[in-house]
Amino acid sequence: MTSQETLSWVISQFNDTSEVIQKHLNYGNKQATLLFIKTLIDQELYQKYIINPFFELPSQEQYHLYLTMLPQFQEVPSKEKALQFLLEGNVLVAIQEKLYSIDFKLSKNSDVNSTSVETTIHGSELALSDNLMTNINIIRSSYHQPSLTIEYYLKGEVNRPKVALVYDQKKVRKKALQMIKEKLDRIDKQVITEAYEFNNFLNDKRFSLFPQMILTERPDRVVYNLAGGKVVLLVDGSPQCMMAPAVFFDFLTTMEDDYHTLLISYYLKLLRYLGIFLCILLPGIYIGAASFSPEVFRTELMLTIAGSRMGVPFTSFVEVLFMLFFMELLLEASIRLPKAISATAATVGGLILGTAVTEAALASNIMVIIISAVAISTFVIPVNEMAFAIRIVRFLLILTTSIFGLAGLTLGLLCIIMYLVNLSSFGEPFLRLYNYRKGDKNSEGQA
Repeated sequence: MTSQETLSWVISQFNDTSEVIQKHLNYGNKQATLLFIKTLIDQELYQKYIINPFFELPSQEQYHLYLTMLPQFQEVPSKEKALQFLLEGNVLVAIQEKLYSIDFKLSKNSDVNSTSVETTIHGSELALSDNLMTNINIIRSSYHQPSLTIEYYLKGEVNRPKVALVYDQKKVRKKALQMIKEKLDRIDKQVITEAYEFNNFLNDKRFSLFPQMILTERPDRVVYNLAGGKVVLLVDGSPQCMMAPAVFFDFLTTMEDDYHTLLISYYLKLLRYLGIFLCILLPGIYIGAASFSPEVFRTELMLTIAGSRMGVPFTSFVEVLFMLFFMELLLEASIRLPKAISATAATVGGLILGTAVTEAALASNIMVIIISAVAISTFVIPVNEMAFAIRIVRFLLILTTSIFGLAGLTLGLLCIIMYLVNLSSFGEPFLRLYNYRKGDKNSEGQA
């Protein structure tokens, strides 16, 4: 098929639209045919690098040679590829019976963002961009290794975003990389807009409670994980990326851990782990102590709890569910409300709720303190995906405690630990101790 026949076939794939532009250039002994979608290309680059040189260069051969020297230049192997290049924002150039593609895509989302989710006091505030090529540039600028490999895919039947698979060929876990590639090839969803959608698409366990991939917006975390042998998944149009395999301890690590001295770093990690246990166990302990086994705790403490529950018409189980339910509503409302009023609305709502329920004797004062401690403990988890999972685990333990008491709380916690022990992330044990900052000499694929 000649270049003109290919262009005619590409034009026929579109219904009547004014956005597909075909230009025939003819000047002296030079001829060229251009095809592009005007809303997708950068008009300034198009004029500067295609139109102006056509009229300035003296011969067809020189113009042809000039185009081949452009870094965005590539030859079109088939008519299907020509259609794909056109939809991606490239300019198709037919010259000397050959068809070429030049990438002049107009990008309005290439600005580098500042961190808004994984904020830190020390360290870089640089975050990933919405533009895939900008993100690749940020990663390559920080990871100076020739073994860094990038593979591109097109997924989704409607929007077909470009997906980049990034890994260090010398350090990557071969088994995890192979599993991710196999599952990536099987994805046939119609629309894919965010990187985190791949957490569900690549996860065979649809109803898995804990996340199998870690989501981040920080390039420095990406660099650390690449050095540790992980695979990074970037999606064009998404300011965040996915990394796999992920272990439980990855979700409790912040980028500030290496900025402090050893004692301070371990102290902060200890606070996070204590926060998780408080978040999970504190409501269950209250139910077990108030309704099942008051003799386990000091008499003075139980008398205080019993005195604070005087006049409360509900059981401890209903009381805990009542307060946790409204706390979850406040958390969800603070996310959905506009930023200008979200913090104020959540604070006022929490104060009014805490004061009103105690005055109305719908919950005890100690219950308000416990719910506040649980909410604060939830916020110390650095990665939101793990925080969501912990919030669900908390309700499961409350249910087992309400049926079996403190024995049910212990049994439920053991079941959760057994579940985590049997869980894996792309062939990696989920509870494996691994320090990706220092590397792992025993990991597969490392030298």
